Amino acid sequence: MKSRKIIAMITACVISMGIFTGCGSEKKSADNKDLISTDVSIGLSTDEGGLGDKSFNDAANSGLEKIKKEYNVKTQVLQSPTSTSYEQNIKELSDVNDLTFAIGFKMEDAMSRISTAKPDKKFAIVDTVIDNDNVTSILFKENEGAFLMGVIAGSMTKTNKVGFVGGVDNNPVIERFEAGYIAGVKAVNPKAAEGLIGENGSKHGKYVRYAGTFGDPTKGTEFANQLYGEGVDIIFHAAASTGIGVINKASELREQGKNVWVIGVDQDQAVTMPQAKDAILSSCVKRVDVAIYNVSKNFIEGNFEGGTTIEYGLAEDGIGIADTKDNLNQETLDLVEKYKKEIIEGSIKAPTTLAEIK
Repeated sequence: MKSRKIIAMITACVISMGIFTGCGSEKKSADNKDLISTDVSIGLSTDEGGLGDKSFNDAANSGLEKIKKEYNVKTQVLQSPTSTSYEQNIKELSDVNDLTFAIGFKMEDAMSRISTAKPDKKFAIVDTVIDNDNVTSILFKENEGAFLMGVIAGSMTKTNKVGFVGGVDNNPVIERFEAGYIAGVKAVNPKAAEGLIGENGSKHGKYVRYAGTFGDPTKGTEFANQLYGEGVDIIFHAAASTGIGVINKASELREQGKNVWVIGVDQDQAVTMPQAKDAILSSCVKRVDVAIYNVSKNFIEGNFEGGTTIEYGLAEDGIGIADTKDNLNQETLDLVEKYKKEIIEGSIKAPTTLAEIK
């Protein structure tokens, strides 16, 4: 098997959501009557949060929808209500599609088995690496974007108590979110970071909660209620659909006059959840849609690169702060820009693990 290559996505094609146009490809009309001809079919299997999570899976699906607006492709999306659906979904999709996406690190084992059994098919997976020649792996530097969310929380907290709600514990993706967030808080407000750092052998701090799932908004509401009740005034969630509950609780409390906030993830959640926008300070945008679009486009145009890993970070504008900034003050925005510049330049390295913080 050929050695894995790491690709830094720096080309204009991936620089921003606004550009997101196919980099010089023939312009097509908005009514989709003049699509580029292709007989390619693309399948996508969501993680357990499913469509409607307002973040991770919806972002991936929007990338697929974008490619449909440019090319005459057939697409198929299967949702995974539980992890037991992963292997069947990937197999079913790859039986009838030329390229199959798996959205989430929890699908690693299933994708590894199916892609190995079907060397003639092409696959891509988000948030983990599979070293097969017919698989493109897509990673994000969540720690870099989360660091900026920590800067926001640390600089805007009034109680010096900030929290974190994660989906599934003991995995490198959500740990990157947590570690980067803690480091960002600590950079601007060491006192506020204390409640996020585990003590006396504990892995997590007292204001950190893990739901054990990405698909339980009720659990998110429960954790948010606990944390806000303990004096936390800002929570950053990295929990997909579970995080919907966190956002809704923050919005409910603000309507009651409580000075609490939430920070969203994956998409600009002030846009995907407009009813709660007055409670959302910002969101750590993870441009899964750009990744899905670009891998699909490359495949359609005959440039699919199996056995490679694509990484998106702040420098590639693949992760970062949401466009909606209405609830942020200028001092905080200036701090965010300062730290963003230093991370890109390399003078600051956002940690990827909790051990690096300790």
